[in-house]
Amino acid sequence: MDTEDPRRRLGKAVDLILAPKYAILTLLIVSSAVRLLPMRFRYLLGYDPYFHLAYTRYALTHGWVNFFPYALGPWGYQVHSFHPLGLWMTPAFVYKLLKPLGVSLFNAFRLTPVIFGVLTLIFTYLTILRLYGKREAFLSAFFLSVLFGHVFRSMAGYYRGDNYMLFWYSVGLYGMALGLTLRPGKWGYRRFIIYVIPAVAGGLSAVFWQAYYPIFAFLLANTLLLAVGAFLLRKDRYLLDSLVLTISTALGALIANYLGGIFGYGMVGHNRWLGRKLAEELGLSFGWMKDVFLLAFLKYAVPLAVLAIVVLLITSRFLRGKKERALVVAIGLLLALWLAVRYYGTVNELLQRLFPQSPIVETQRTGFGDWWEAYGVAGLLFPLFALRFLPSRAKLRDFLLLGTLVVQLPMVFLWTRFLFISSLSIALGTGIGLVELYDVLSPRLSLKKGGALALSALLLLIPVVGAYQGFRTTLSVKPLADEHWERALTYLGESSSINDVVLTWWDQGHWVTYFAGRAPVAQGGPNGAVAKYYLGLENGRYLMNLGVDYVVVSYDTVLKFGSVLETAGASPREYAMIPMPLVSAGGVLVFSTGGYSIMAVPEGDRWNVQVNAGGTVLIPGKVFVERGKSLESVVLTGRPNADAYVYINLNYGYAVLMNGKAFNTPLARLMFTDEYPGYYRPVYSDGGYVKVFRFEHPNVVVAAGNGSVVLRFTNATGTGIGIFGYLDNGTRVFKKWYGVKGKDELILPGDLNGSVVVRYTYTQKKTVLDRGVFRISDVLSGTDTGD
Repeated sequence: MDTEDPRRRLGKAVDLILAPKYAILTLLIVSSAVRLLPMRFRYLLGYDPYFHLAYTRYALTHGWVNFFPYALGPWGYQVHSFHPLGLWMTPAFVYKLLKPLGVSLFNAFRLTPVIFGVLTLIFTYLTILRLYGKREAFLSAFFLSVLFGHVFRSMAGYYRGDNYMLFWYSVGLYGMALGLTLRPGKWGYRRFIIYVIPAVAGGLSAVFWQAYYPIFAFLLANTLLLAVGAFLLRKDRYLLDSLVLTISTALGALIANYLGGIFGYGMVGHNRWLGRKLAEELGLSFGWMKDVFLLAFLKYAVPLAVLAIVVLLITSRFLRGKKERALVVAIGLLLALWLAVRYYGTVNELLQRLFPQSPIVETQRTGFGDWWEAYGVAGLLFPLFALRFLPSRAKLRDFLLLGTLVVQLPMVFLWTRFLFISSLSIALGTGIGLVELYDVLSPRLSLKKGGALALSALLLLIPVVGAYQGFRTTLSVKPLADEHWERALTYLGESSSINDVVLTWWDQGHWVTYFAGRAPVAQGGPNGAVAKYYLGLENGRYLMNLGVDYVVVSYDTVLKFGSVLETAGASPREYAMIPMPLVSAGGVLVFSTGGYSIMAVPEGDRWNVQVNAGGTVLIPGKVFVERGKSLESVVLTGRPNADAYVYINLNYGYAVLMNGKAFNTPLARLMFTDEYPGYYRPVYSDGGYVKVFRFEHPNVVVAAGNGSVVLRFTNATGTGIGIFGYLDNGTRVFKKWYGVKGKDELILPGDLNGSVVVRYTYTQKKTVLDRGVFRISDVLSGTDTGD
């Protein structure tokens, strides 16, 4: 009969799992499984990844060109002024590596974030294993592997640059842990060589993401808190480690600055408007340092950190008692607090510029719902890390990681996108804190029958709950793009000219670049002018000035009508556009949402339509019904008695209630009616989800003819056209205006002084009729998207 203690059996099983080789295998399986869940979808997640894949695809056939003509309207896109090139080179490298195995570029692109997300948690495991032990390492890495806060920006199909930054930070943190755990007596000062790792990690992060700067704040906070810990714990020899690590962060900044010259600088580089503006306001001058952040980091942050550590080094020679040292640290904290209050206004203003409030989900302030979705139960338990600082329990390693927490956690409340970066702190705090809780309570509960076993079971259950929450939340994620958008935009690409410009809501702009291979006037961020156009606050002349050839309207934009109003600065009280799903499809069609409902009954060649608005029954002024390929205004049985208008879509089962001002907007007229100006020509409709209209105006069509580029004019009322030629780096090398009155076409000169990209402006005297941009080689070869 087996009489072995259940607690002992449980301990053996746990020890087996915690053995490093099995722990790493388990982490690899769990983390990969949850991150690969979106591989079941046909489409990428979100919006931005479509631009990244479109440019990567283009670069694989054209080289790593800078001037990308299928983005940002009639001007084209300077890729080097966006993210550093490593953001796109990495999935291209993964593709070339996996191509012999039959992996497509699309799938290699989807797998790339998974690879670096998993590598992040492996380095996290190795770091905590080095600093603490098997239990803390496994739990910390396990939480990171399943927290949706980390999964959602490192899962298949959601490709974002901050995934790289956090990966390189995990490498840098491992370098710190490795150097600190080498025995000084055996290695001596040779261990300082290891501290090159965080320098290289910090520097390399600049290759992959324009906003890589937090890694330097994290590394510097780690080294400063390490110095504080060494001082308080009277481990003075590690103050020298802290000093060397500070110099390491400075070396990392120098590496980042050098690599910026090759791959592209960050968001406040010398070639960005924001970088130049901040440099002017901060009194900084670009020299061999080409990035405002790196310049300020080396000029202010590093010297202040060195000064603080030197003060602690000197003070440690005279003060030996713990109380005296704690008083010094307290004075230092008060000084830091005073500086924070003193310069709060300046820092807050800077943060508002870098991180403005805007109608984008990821740039909103974080609420509890966001926190819970990202972290689940772990988001409530990370304060357990504070148990490490109970009397006589704190170690040097705790202060090192405290540096991570004190910088990352406040970031969460700035933007929801920082839930990803701060997931590392949540995982570390919860993993280490749970083990500490067990170690504190276990001796006391062991005296009670079954107490320690119950505690062990409870602490094992928490990671299981965390894993369930992470898997469940990841399973609920769905792509935003779908077959409706793919069909509509693919058709647009096949039926339009290489130089045509598209107007759509900015959310869908990257989809236009990817599926259609055409340039949208708005993408990647809110565009107030586009929002005003949808509301009718901008007219056709505005479209011509932007070179717009096609206008896209969609049900997706209708659902975001509130964001359209906010972006345009319009009052929600003036415009009412309320979409409602079909809730009953019997003899009476019922559409309902909130306190509004629409009842519609077809009665022969007439419709009985009533609107219930908060208990008041209204008869709309006009009703449009779309079914099959038919869209028409129907005759009503009742007499209209309200400023209300209704659109009913029987193809997709929804209706939209509008007031007169919303009904008369271009968005509503094009999407819901057949009553719109004659200069709009419908070219595509799927019956109520996506519709594409040709904007008829004096237009320029680019084509190849006998080895030359030919500009053909439709409705040729223009009198002049300006041709501007650019090198790939964006330098203009050609500018000439041609008189084209009465002409149907213009053949461009063969060399254009070496230009590779051409912008044009077609005018009638001083009125702009059309604009556009194209790469000469694409026109002559008959290719544009790189497929």
